[in-house]
Amino acid sequence: MAGNTFGILFRVTTYGESHGNGVGVVIDGVKPNIKISEEEIQKELNHRRPGQSKLVSSRQESDKVEIVSGVFRGKTLGTPVCLMVRNADTRPEDYDNLRNVFRPGHADFTYYMKYGIYDYRGGGRASGRETVGRVAAGAIAKKILLENKIRIFAYTKSIGDITAKSIDYRQIEKNPMRCPDNRAAREMEKILRRVKSGGDSIGGIVEAVVKNCPPGFGEPVFDKLEADLAKALMSIPAVHGFEIGSGFSAAKMLGSEHNDELFREKRNKKIHMKTNNAGGILGGISTGDDIVLRIAVKPTSSIHMRQITVDRAGKKREIVIDGRHDPCICPRVVPVAEAMIALVLVDHMMRFQSIKKVR
Repeated sequence: MAGNTFGILFRVTTYGESHGNGVGVVIDGVKPNIKISEEEIQKELNHRRPGQSKLVSSRQESDKVEIVSGVFRGKTLGTPVCLMVRNADTRPEDYDNLRNVFRPGHADFTYYMKYGIYDYRGGGRASGRETVGRVAAGAIAKKILLENKIRIFAYTKSIGDITAKSIDYRQIEKNPMRCPDNRAAREMEKILRRVKSGGDSIGGIVEAVVKNCPPGFGEPVFDKLEADLAKALMSIPAVHGFEIGSGFSAAKMLGSEHNDELFREKRNKKIHMKTNNAGGILGGISTGDDIVLRIAVKPTSSIHMRQITVDRAGKKREIVIDGRHDPCICPRVVPVAEAMIALVLVDHMMRFQSIKKVR
């Protein structure tokens, strides 16, 4: 099955299915002598795992990571790093009644049409559980970025019609919504409780800001930094839209409004933009200003309501999906989004560093 590897110089390949033996990732391109521990990776995985509150999936997975290869005495060897997380709280019996039925909103139908077979247990490879490997790899990527003072802050910007009015990064991990506005977070929780009690789900928007990314990351034409970020984030299950900077609102603006004027700081002599409609990227290359982007997250496809579908024979069927599912996936998309952004930035940082050596 193609399409499981991401990146050029910093390459990751994820593996595993939702209710299989386990999930994980192989990372190639990690430089030697980087200090890394299972505890550091575990910290990132704990942000993603289910069962953290009554407003997310009740599946109880510790997501305990194992470093299988590529690390010796706490330091990377320069060889491929393999990370594994074994599945524990699997309940494949929850899906027995769906073994021959295509679930609305899921990849069952398309996987079957492409391969002639699919894992119906929780979506198999198409499940959000696949993102465990991404977050594990992202832990290493984020550490590399932090050594270069680059930080990523992702958070739930909105759920339904409730939008964060203020942005305080310190508040993100202080509420189950991972919202930087505690007042908005409380309103989001009310919506989720109502939606969950009705057996339904709801979507939202996750926003991310990259701080201290230097100018020069990105490639012209096809490997533009925003293009790779779009691919990375759109590859996350449940993500249905991407925008950067002013995004789709740019379609309603004049050029005189949208263009970001440049100026030179007196203090450090660095060049910046007075506004940031570009979102920190021009011509596919980072400007040195904050990279600001947003992704649209669709409502969770698995809902506890009667739905009409068809089976493999094309016969009309009525189904109700059992199991443990999130009424809104946004809070758990946040760490995955940070991980994918980190993977893109490290890859482009390595490309940028190779160009500087040539120059």
